[in-house]
Amino acid sequence: MKPTELKGFREKIDAVDDQIVELLAERAGYVKEVGKRKKAAKLPEFRPEREVEIIERMCERNKLLNSGLPCESIATFWLEIISGCRALEKKLEIAYLGPQGTYSELAARVLFGHMVDLVPCDSLEEVLERGERGQSDISLLPVENSIEGTVGRTLDLLVTAKVKISAEISIPINHLLLRKVGGFNHITRVVAHSQALLQCQKWLDLRLPSVPRLAVESNGVAAQMAQQDEKIVAIAGKLAQDKYELVSLANDIQNEKFNRTRFAALGKFEPDGCGADQTSIIVGVRDQVGAMHKVVESFAKNHVSLRRFESRPARTTRVHAWEYLFYIDLEGHINDTKVKKALDDVKDNSVFFKNLGSYPLFEKLGLPSQLT
Repeated sequence: MKPTELKGFREKIDAVDDQIVELLAERAGYVKEVGKRKKAAKLPEFRPEREVEIIERMCERNKLLNSGLPCESIATFWLEIISGCRALEKKLEIAYLGPQGTYSELAARVLFGHMVDLVPCDSLEEVLERGERGQSDISLLPVENSIEGTVGRTLDLLVTAKVKISAEISIPINHLLLRKVGGFNHITRVVAHSQALLQCQKWLDLRLPSVPRLAVESNGVAAQMAQQDEKIVAIAGKLAQDKYELVSLANDIQNEKFNRTRFAALGKFEPDGCGADQTSIIVGVRDQVGAMHKVVESFAKNHVSLRRFESRPARTTRVHAWEYLFYIDLEGHINDTKVKKALDDVKDNSVFFKNLGSYPLFEKLGLPSQLT
């Protein structure tokens, strides 16, 4: 290619970039007008069902244009455009399990983009309380890992939570072994969240079988400890490595390569349906033959598909009349006719019922998972 030809193409790209910025400025103007009307009507700034609708439509548009850009790239672009425009209405505050560098922080970035204020908390209880008290707009809690199962403390907190799930995201987990210095000599302890230690047990048994392991509040805390003591190695992600300037001794040390964690975003509003929805409930039934069968039958006869069904011992005084609670995820929105009928039946056949929320499934859109 001649230099003049290259220059010509660059000028065309620059012209398109100018048009994009002009259109973004026009979009921002409309967003500001929408924001004024939302504020007057006391509507929430975060409308996850609308964001899913926009990203889904842009991905479909991209396919029709045959641009060659992967859907994940389009989703990434629009996620940040939406994040920036949303901040024109209000910059959301997201509470998550800290400190900085945790997978919870990564999930917050993936779900909300970079134009938000992130508030790291010391415990899951504090994360939830900030949302319940209105100190933060969203409380982001880890719900389930594909290897080790549900996060028990989160499930217990959901029983009495005063906010509802408004969105959910699932991100891949790539565990790194991090240290302040290189090499495997003179390591005295492996530190990580208890779930991370379990997820990496096979690798640790093979490579560091005699090194003691210590469970801490989060992988971010583990990374902080490794930064302060070169004899400690931490299990954490790339975000923590960059934040605390650590050396990666090994990558992908989890037991299974397909390792994902689901996170739920809880707030004081309920999204409308968008066609890619999930509803979560908690149910308690009497300890008698056929009680649980009636609940399951309610979904079957109304043609509602279940995505998760799990029992857990009841742990609060509010539910002392029975021994177990059942956590159920089902396809569809609570305002869908068949879902509403099924849940009415479930209520009739249970002694405890809580609707945790109906919300869009962002994971179906193939959103990026390694934003930093």
